[in-house]
Amino acid sequence: MEEVLAIYGLKTNPEITDKDISDIQRNYIDSKGYFAIIEDRGSVVSSYGIFRLSDDVCELRKMYLKREYQGKGLGKLMMEDALIKAKGLGFKKMVLETNSILKEAIGLYRKYGFKNFAPEHLSDRCDCAMERNL
Repeated sequence: MEEVLAIYGLKTNPEITDKDISDIQRNYIDSKGYFAIIEDRGSVVSSYGIFRLSDDVCELRKMYLKREYQGKGLGKLMMEDALIKAKGLGFKKMVLETNSILKEAIGLYRKYGFKNFAPEHLSDRCDCAMERNL
């Protein structure tokens, strides 16, 4: 995650924005969410999490893909899996926060039907939010 963010001049914040990954079991799995990774030869190359916000709404979080694995269809695979998993968990809407500098990611989100919206709050490294119905 740090490696991917650093490419864009963004930083992790383990005390606030990234505190949820300190205990994936509690914050994702035990909370009716989901967390996935893709490994290559024992090294994590991508991740995404489905974080429960309410009974009907989840947030797509921690969707990262190392640069050398981009352009190979893994982002599409992760997005499709995230949408299927979220719907299977009973969510009706998925939201996400991102930074406008992440143009490739935003392009992927738009391709899958996400639209901009104005949330009550944004995480410290994010400057836009998107949502879509499931």
